[in-house]
Amino acid sequence: MSDILSTTLSITGGVWLSLTLIAYAAALVVNKYCKGHPLAHPLITTSAIISLALLVSQVSVANYQTSASFLHWLLGPATVALALPIYRQWHVLKHYGWRLLLSIVIGGVIAPITAWFGLWVSSASTALQMSMLVKSITTPLAMETASQINGIPALAAVFVIMTGIAGAIMSTWVFQLCKVNDTQAQGIALGTVAHAVGTAKALQLGDDVAAMATLGLCVNGIVTAIVLPVFFIGA
Repeated sequence: MSDILSTTLSITGGVWLSLTLIAYAAALVVNKYCKGHPLAHPLITTSAIISLALLVSQVSVANYQTSASFLHWLLGPATVALALPIYRQWHVLKHYGWRLLLSIVIGGVIAPITAWFGLWVSSASTALQMSMLVKSITTPLAMETASQINGIPALAAVFVIMTGIAGAIMSTWVFQLCKVNDTQAQGIALGTVAHAVGTAKALQLGDDVAAMATLGLCVNGIVTAIVLPVFFIGA
């Protein structure tokens, strides 16, 4: 922790940390202007701005990660903070019990396993396969879990963003095609498969949809983060 603080308080660390925060603030404005469109998600806009800054300044990604290591450290508290939305939706979890948990677990298993199978068939590297397995959980959990199962945390984050965007964009069409009209089912599907980006989409559909999406996001993330290292650690 002391190394992280010393790096953050250095001139270089301060510059990149400030630039990242400014870029994220600008990304929030862009997202609001675009009325929450998935392609204008703050993570995408922020990544584009930082990538451009790295390209112009000719600073390597490794050096940037070191300079902004404080942000990576914050992934830990962000993960622990997932306990809060679960607490808020505890009454829903108690009401539906094992039926709700089973639906989240099934959705959380089918989505990544299907994508992983495609990579396995094409003989992709083990690191790539392991990174794909965490694509349907929120970024803090995905990066930490990927590192434990010999995946690539940065690549896992890319898969997470791509999954969220695809889920948010296609969800309305899929719900119509499959005639899923129940708002609670829509929320669980968005949160379980498309994590935080899907939950942001759920907010546009209503508070009840968003509540279930939050529950799906948290439960699937925690279960995946616990189960994957058990089966794939040392892979």
